[in-house]
Amino acid sequence: MRILGIDTATSTASVALVERGRAIAEAQFPEKGEVPVSPSNHVEILLPLIASVLRRAGTDITEIAGIAVSIGPGSFTGIRIGLSTVKGLVYGTSIPAIGLSTLHGNVARATAFDGFICSLIDARNNEVYAALFTKTGSTINRVTQDILIPAAKLFESVGRLTSGNRCLFLGDGVRLHRRLIETCLGGKAETATEDSLPPLATALARMGEQTFAQIEAPALAQLEPIYLRRPYYELASGMALK
Repeated sequence: MRILGIDTATSTASVALVERGRAIAEAQFPEKGEVPVSPSNHVEILLPLIASVLRRAGTDITEIAGIAVSIGPGSFTGIRIGLSTVKGLVYGTSIPAIGLSTLHGNVARATAFDGFICSLIDARNNEVYAALFTKTGSTINRVTQDILIPAAKLFESVGRLTSGNRCLFLGDGVRLHRRLIETCLGGKAETATEDSLPPLATALARMGEQTFAQIEAPALAQLEPIYLRRPYYELASGMALK
């Protein structure tokens, strides 16, 4: 079973093809070591990334058994780019697709760490999208749901929830808030750089492979984004007040 993983919800767009847990081909933009870009740029790069991964794997989109795509939380624009692209692929090929939490997928990237893991994505205005998990081997359990929270309040809460145990922080929010993390948790905090982890799309594809083996993919109409707050265009139009 070959599963295509796609993420555009974060500052780095990534695509990966996985079979039996092994990454056959991966691609991301920007590449490791390069400066992150606005997720709005993902609209120009996503299809070329997909084509590149399929070409490297020597396969065709019609030979893919399923697609796993991040549905947020994260960049509103990035999420919409990923979902619209996946829905277009599904309409054209009838490939089943599932949506997965971006924060959950982040945690699955930490293959060499066991213990508490806090996944966080920059939400701007000193806020983050975050969730706390525990990981033992390949087993990941949630401690909290996905939330939108001021960064300082999150790190104080994590300190209480982990009861003084060490905690790994990962995701694109780490780069902006590393100093605050260390101030709040001191030596109990560990951080992972984005360049030290596999692409998020690879983790999503592996999670998707396990999910497809257990359940049937939902109807395409159920493939909806997780925003956690109203998109800016809805706020501007007054829809959030209705």
